[in-house]
Amino acid sequence: MALAENRKTYGEGCIAAHALDLIGDRWALLVARELMLGPKRFGAIRAGLPGVASNILTRRLEDLERAGILRRRSLPAPASAPAYELSESGLGLRPVLRELCRWGAAMPGHDPRLPISPTSLMLSMEAMIHPAGRFTAGFEMEGEAFALTTDAQGLHIRRTDAAIGEMSFTGHPNDMAATIYGPVPLADVAASRRVRFTGDLGRGQGFVDLFRLRRPVPAGEDA
Repeated sequence: MALAENRKTYGEGCIAAHALDLIGDRWALLVARELMLGPKRFGAIRAGLPGVASNILTRRLEDLERAGILRRRSLPAPASAPAYELSESGLGLRPVLRELCRWGAAMPGHDPRLPISPTSLMLSMEAMIHPAGRFTAGFEMEGEAFALTTDAQGLHIRRTDAAIGEMSFTGHPNDMAATIYGPVPLADVAASRRVRFTGDLGRGQGFVDLFRLRRPVPAGEDA
């Protein structure tokens, strides 16, 4: 789909440059990130991107809709409200986000104290998992809930109405990220109440140990 006349373009025949013409504006890829696990209303997208101004977010949504990366839809009852969802081409950005997470984890300068949205944490866990065994876990953060399943293929995530699974984690996204990626044992985190955990602590620690905040080793190479 043609770009709006007032949008900047690299003006190159390079297909990578073409992709950046479509998704390279500031906030655009992060808007797609927030919609990667399902449709959201404007306010929910805005909550996941605390650094973006409302007028800029409106512009990015319009740009991405014009490019065919997302579309508007109405959520079913009881919400019955307008929302945004990714198109098939928008969903195709998921591997791009996954590889960006892996690349970024290997680069210095990451500050985990900065805001993390629930969806961004889920997608980072999808990227950073080292699969070993089957677990089911529910996560609840800032009014959003997710059901996670691990198997030999990796991590599978779906949005739900409540945290469901053999274990559950409830807390602030930044505290949750520290629980998943930090060095503190899960038993100590649970005792501190920074993150509320229910389930078997041994199984819970085994689940947490699947995730490493570093670039995963490609298949076929030694860990």
